Amino acid sequence: MVGGRGRKGYCTMEDLGNTRFIEVETEPVTGAQMVLSAVYEALMQKGYNPVNQIVGYIMSGDPTFITSYNGARSLIMKVERDELVEELLRSYIDNKQWEQK
Repeated sequence: MVGGRGRKGYCTMEDLGNTRFIEVETEPVTGAQMVLSAVYEALMQKGYNPVNQIVGYIMSGDPTFITSYNGARSLIMKVERDELVEELLRSYIDNKQWEQK
């Protein structure tokens, strides 16, 4: 075992006591913002509930949750799902005006 990691990079019980840290670069307007906006509009125009459909896509990775109308499906597949989650969370935190220390 090297660095507290077990076989094939899996975490061991010792790792559960530590918090991992990730630093993400910030951009003024991200591709994720533009994609989410375009996908949201396409879903609304087709009569879908955008929140439910986007959550379904993020959770499953199944692109059929997103309409192909206006190229929304191919557009959302160009952005990693973790980037979408990051953008949604950042927007939520900004709108709640939580302090970031």
